[in-house]
Amino acid sequence: MLKRTWKPVLAVSLSLMMLILAACSSNGAPTSSSASPAASGTSSPTPSASASEGPKKEISVSAFDRGQVATEEGSYEDNRWTKWINENSPVKVNWIPVDRGQAQQKLSTLIASGSAPDLIWEYDRNYIAQLANQGAIQPIDEYIEKYSTTFKKYLEENPDLQSAMTINGKIYTVTSKRAIDSIANHGIWIRQDWLDKLQLKAPTTIEELIEVAKKFKEEDPDNNGKDDTVPIVFNGNAVQIMRAFFFTNENQWYLEDGQMKYGRTLDRFTDSLAFQKSLFDQGLIDKEYITDSNFQHARQLWTTGKAGMYFASWRMDNENTDLKKNVPDAKLAPLEPVASKYGKNGLYQELPANILVAFNSQMKEEKIESAFKFLDWMLEEGWLPLKQGDENVHYKLVNGEVPQRLDADKFRTEVAYAGEYAILSQWNLKPEWLKVMAAQDPLSQEIAESKAIALEVALKNEYRRDIAFSPDIPEVSQLIATFAPIATQIEVKIVTGGKALTPEAGMEQVRKEWKRLGGENVEKLAQEWYEKNKEFLK
Repeated sequence: MLKRTWKPVLAVSLSLMMLILAACSSNGAPTSSSASPAASGTSSPTPSASASEGPKKEISVSAFDRGQVATEEGSYEDNRWTKWINENSPVKVNWIPVDRGQAQQKLSTLIASGSAPDLIWEYDRNYIAQLANQGAIQPIDEYIEKYSTTFKKYLEENPDLQSAMTINGKIYTVTSKRAIDSIANHGIWIRQDWLDKLQLKAPTTIEELIEVAKKFKEEDPDNNGKDDTVPIVFNGNAVQIMRAFFFTNENQWYLEDGQMKYGRTLDRFTDSLAFQKSLFDQGLIDKEYITDSNFQHARQLWTTGKAGMYFASWRMDNENTDLKKNVPDAKLAPLEPVASKYGKNGLYQELPANILVAFNSQMKEEKIESAFKFLDWMLEEGWLPLKQGDENVHYKLVNGEVPQRLDADKFRTEVAYAGEYAILSQWNLKPEWLKVMAAQDPLSQEIAESKAIALEVALKNEYRRDIAFSPDIPEVSQLIATFAPIATQIEVKIVTGGKALTPEAGMEQVRKEWKRLGGENVEKLAQEWYEKNKEFLK
């Protein structure tokens, strides 16, 4: 059995190190093919033995550009970690970054132009199903059997992942299991010191949240005598956080009295838009969020102490660290989701499967074989340095299993962005590790303690998900692909257009478009699909 622990991976690294020691010259280069570039500053480690076998095959892989690569590190295409991957993996990888806030649009554009990468990945199974139904990606059942070793064994040991990988009865992706820290994805942070200053309690309902936001806007909570505070800022999770208050999500299907209904057409969705519009009209959210595609403006407002609530993620290590450095007296607290008239929903929680890695339909068999060599290597050993850095440079092991960071700033600059490349991983964090893992300086420990509480809050309330997966039939995915940008355009007008379009009138337009595009027939097909797959969807 392939163990998801540190020791087997470290044993592999040690074995490799012993082999390479014999072949290395005394040029000062790192002696292990698994050693990270950090061991010698920004230089790259000595290539592994496979490099001597001749030129490596090449593949291209998409990557999310989250704007986290420091200037001195390079770019998402070229940095210490892309070099390390290419010197240690069985193939050469060319990374194709796409803006995280516009990933699907960018990938779709690349696919349409014939310039998409070989391996295309997303977290959103609906999007992957669309690509499968459009013929943009290909089934890989036979190739797993033919070319994979590590992943094939991993899948045998984790059969629950296969349902996420299967579309229309065929396997279209590879994936690995989420650790608990990525099952809990979303989170809300609030400035506890602002609440204390204004003698307010943490909001528990939609109405209370709006009142607190108004106070944050009007009563100078940062005590600088200026009208310069923004009550609420966002990252890419924010819209789903707001939708969840109303037990809906634009990308999910729900069972309403046993009938399949698309979340974006429900009355509850109208209420979520009305709430979002109210925040916008009253100036309670950053009005640049519509154009802030990489959320850097929101991040700046939060880290400079000008924002009172952050609708984002439960972790926010870098953002909260920067805020504390800029505003040392800031006190941060995770906020539970607030209740609406529908009750109290949980924050969005992911399904067990993590990143879904699909194979471009234009890939030939020889390249598919190379891709599986890379994926097997990533799952076996490549993920570990990409997640944690270099042992005794970025972390040390505590109790033989917990990676404790040695220098928070060094890790942040040199390693944090590298996790983007670990598209398969056996990372399996335990919540009690968070404080042990963090660097031992007071600020890192404070941030870790708040994160541990935030993770508990993120998992505390059950998130409504009526079915595990959306219908993966062509008619459904094709309609949604056409419908989504039309609905988004109308929704933006509702939220930002003042009195020009009410939520109710806007939703009439949305439903009209849904019906015009064939929504009623799609709902019928979705119902038939649900009845056929009930057992599979639990």
